[in-house]
Amino acid sequence: MKEGSLEAPVRHPLDWQSESFVDLEALDAEVRRVFDICHGCRRCFNLCDSFPRLFDLVDASPSGELDAVASADFKPVVDACTLCDMCFMTKCPYVPPHEFNLDFPHLMLRYRVAERHHGLRPGIGERQLTETDRNGRLAGLAVPIANWASRRDNTLTRPILNGIAHVHRDVELPKFHSPAFEARSHEVPERNTAAPAAQRKAVLYATCFVNFNNPGIGEAARGVLARNGVTTEVVYPECCGMPQLEGGEIDVVAAKARRVAATLRLWIDQGYDVVALTPSCALMLKFEWPLIVPDDGNIKVLASATRDVTEYLVDIARKEGLAPGLKPLGGGVAVHLACHARAQNMGPKAAELLKLIPESAVTIVERCSGHGGSWGIKDQNFPIAVKNGRPAAQRAIDAGATYVSSECPLAGKHLVQVIETIDPAKRLDRSFHPVELFAKAYGLAVEGD
Repeated sequence: MKEGSLEAPVRHPLDWQSESFVDLEALDAEVRRVFDICHGCRRCFNLCDSFPRLFDLVDASPSGELDAVASADFKPVVDACTLCDMCFMTKCPYVPPHEFNLDFPHLMLRYRVAERHHGLRPGIGERQLTETDRNGRLAGLAVPIANWASRRDNTLTRPILNGIAHVHRDVELPKFHSPAFEARSHEVPERNTAAPAAQRKAVLYATCFVNFNNPGIGEAARGVLARNGVTTEVVYPECCGMPQLEGGEIDVVAAKARRVAATLRLWIDQGYDVVALTPSCALMLKFEWPLIVPDDGNIKVLASATRDVTEYLVDIARKEGLAPGLKPLGGGVAVHLACHARAQNMGPKAAELLKLIPESAVTIVERCSGHGGSWGIKDQNFPIAVKNGRPAAQRAIDAGATYVSSECPLAGKHLVQVIETIDPAKRLDRSFHPVELFAKAYGLAVEGD
């Protein structure tokens, strides 16, 4: 075994159905083993807030070592983990196949699964935030009212949302749209059959966010693919389960994975590629689901057939070549590399895609946005999310770019809000998914978020 884990990182399937997985004594022993290694290394000090919290606990203990820290004090460390995977992918020298066998994010997941098993997870109010499909469908029945109620300046409803679900009153929340992206799928864009990639077929997995909160991303993706000759269909059986994964509801995620994979397998068998429109969902389909349900053949096939939308378009550019017609955007782009895109280990595809636009001036922002999915909207976390996002926001400001872009729409929205806190004069109306800017370069209409 080489020191520093020079081999490619490997992840093991999660044995979440075994009794030992949720046994509190076994869990505490593993947490202490891993935390002690982390304390001795500290290479990850500048990632999420989990590590500073852990190191502060140890440093404040009577012995200055982990053995003097009470197990009850570990919970804030666990709660600060956003499951971004950056420690596993970019920092930790002790990930498998190293003999230390550290997988910090999956250990934090195991802790949350055990908490839920023993009735120790947050109350019903906070869990309602993870019901993205239900929330999206209900909001779609009265979009103006839903968006009015979620506005930052609504002093009537935001305190209620804060009281029920502990959503910070200053968080800029995503808007809802109607009709949903899936409901618009009958409006098929005209396909350029002369394009080099005209033989390709792709089924777009809409994702809950694109389906209910920003259908414009889906329409931009479909328009760009049609311009490049790709036949597309839109399919959305249900959410990928990332919100439930963050809360330790791994059984719910497993059930979703089996159902969605069975539906998408039908398209794969017809020769369709699967294209996910947000990186968190692509990560779930490619990597998390096979580790949670390793015995499901549909999930294995789906993992091999899935591509992130930026990854898919770059692949077209490399293998067949893009259809002509791209024009300059008329301004530079600061592109944030989302953590769940980086965790897919596919390279900086968002930046590669945007650099294909003529006269493109692309500044890469490789710092954490601070948001962390549903983590960053909570009362206790939003100030930390703003603090952690400031270096990335400052990088975007310093670039002087016309556009701020991120593959993760929530990260992009958060960066725009953090930019406003740094310098109100630099306030932007919105962020863009890279595929939206690519559609704009093709002269396609881009709907606001």
